[in-house]
Amino acid sequence: MSYSVDRLVITPHDVDLSRSPLAGHLDAETYVLGAFNPGLTRLANGNLLAMVRVAEALRQPIRDGHVHAIRWEGGEGKGRYVLDPWPLEHAETADPRKFLLRGGGWRIMALTSLSWLLPVELTPDGLEIVKTHYDRAIAPAYDFQCYGVEDARISRVGDRYLMTTCSVSPERHSTTLYSSPDGLDWTFEAIVLDHQNKDMLIFEGLIGDQYWAQTRPLGDLYFAYPPGSEWRAGPSINLAHSPDALFWKPWHKPGIRPHAATVATARMGGGAPPILTDDGWLTLWHGVEPKEIVGIYRTYWSVLDRDDPSIVVRTEHQPLLEAAPELTRPLEDLMYVRDVVFTTGIADGGDHYIVASGEADLACRITHVPKTRFAQQ
Repeated sequence: MSYSVDRLVITPHDVDLSRSPLAGHLDAETYVLGAFNPGLTRLANGNLLAMVRVAEALRQPIRDGHVHAIRWEGGEGKGRYVLDPWPLEHAETADPRKFLLRGGGWRIMALTSLSWLLPVELTPDGLEIVKTHYDRAIAPAYDFQCYGVEDARISRVGDRYLMTTCSVSPERHSTTLYSSPDGLDWTFEAIVLDHQNKDMLIFEGLIGDQYWAQTRPLGDLYFAYPPGSEWRAGPSINLAHSPDALFWKPWHKPGIRPHAATVATARMGGGAPPILTDDGWLTLWHGVEPKEIVGIYRTYWSVLDRDDPSIVVRTEHQPLLEAAPELTRPLEDLMYVRDVVFTTGIADGGDHYIVASGEADLACRITHVPKTRFAQQ
């Protein structure tokens, strides 16, 4: 499907690394590997706020027989960035985003970049940059974030903005919560989900008197559905609820599960925070079809029952968004992965939704999707 607006609005060229939280810390040149996966919300002044993940990487990670990772270290609230060298003979470097370390009884990896979050204010339609708020960037501040802060998702619930992020460290791969009264000034609240429970999306509104969220726990073991089932075993989008958005209890019913009829959901997870429509909660999520190292990421949609979001009212197997090579062609010299669109935000635009995605783990893509696209056929 073609859309009235579908373009890149923020690219690595729009990030000034002289104003990065890492500036002046490392005796090595860095560059913007990607400016992507933006959380999205509307501010009180009508503008949109994109919370962009900036993956800052070493220009030469491999030197002197070692591959290097950037790590934050220090006391709570202050610290410095350092480089950790790993002998090449112990590392697998086929994936440009990370390297695996051999020798353990399980998969151990380190990243080729460190991510921090950059608030970028956009025009109400999401198509032009108004101001880049470097002074409000969110960077590692605790030891459980020593390898970076990734993939913000922003929900407005009542008069509060709530933002979930993924914090990365050897301690845990956790979901962390920030809150804000205005969408610009953020306060760290807590770790709210523990190890490898990613893609937490808080519903934009209460159900009863409870906050609700989609979650996606990861693991290396899944039990089989019976032969002939319509579902495929593997990662799925689960549900949780909370009285205060801090302490979460998993819901006993399944959420959105991978379907056996398509390999496009062999792996799946949440995308944009669910928003309430006349038909129920509209949720955009990602499905991954296996291909080479990274896979093919596409965006899909479902409408969930307004009172019981474990009930899928409407969905379809056809993707809403796919990777758009024509958009990234001017950035061909920066490309390092392909076949990836990763939706992370949505805002109301009147007769359409403004959908924010990461394109190719490289840039921020804005697509205007007519509301009729989700209507009952």
